[in-house]
Amino acid sequence: MNTVKLNSQDVTPSKIVCIGRNYVEHIAELGNEMPDEMVVFNKPNSALSNELNAFHLEEALHYEGELCFLVKNGKFSAVAFGLDLTKRGLQSKLKGKGLPWERAKAFDGAAVLGNFVEIAVIDEHLILELTINDQLIQQGGVELMMYKPDDIFKELSTFITLEDGDVVMTGTPKGVGVVNKGDIFCGKVIQSGNVLVTSTWTAN
Repeated sequence: MNTVKLNSQDVTPSKIVCIGRNYVEHIAELGNEMPDEMVVFNKPNSALSNELNAFHLEEALHYEGELCFLVKNGKFSAVAFGLDLTKRGLQSKLKGKGLPWERAKAFDGAAVLGNFVEIAVIDEHLILELTINDQLIQQGGVELMMYKPDDIFKELSTFITLEDGDVVMTGTPKGVGVVNKGDIFCGKVIQSGNVLVTSTWTAN
């Protein structure tokens, strides 16, 4: 089973639960409809990776930077920066046919997660920043979310058992795009101006 790091210790998520369409401007940039309720999909443990690839089975991948939370003691107890990788063309075909997204979202290496750090308070001052080749590409956080972390945890808990070690990816702000081989991605989680954790990858 694949693992993530929390305080230099390995943690094994049984699943990765993802929230889609959680930022209004991202919904607009992809031309999607505004959802009537929370959009939820899953990635298996096998999707976890600490390597960023530009292609999977010769298909180009798109990045989505996200605030990711680790479940511990029945709550969101740690945070990391993560990349939800997507086969955008395939996803569009599947959506057009009313089919599930797993082929486009749950493949091996589709969840690239940085190190987690413990967090005591999750508030509207918590944001992510993503730079690619030192250029700021994505920025956003709790304040811009349609469904806040507390709302997400409560809603998911009505139909999914969130076990210790599970990861919840909370959606992406505007600025998504193609992963290009050789690009240097740097993701930060920031709270009230303080950088909590930084993760860096070079795309293969």
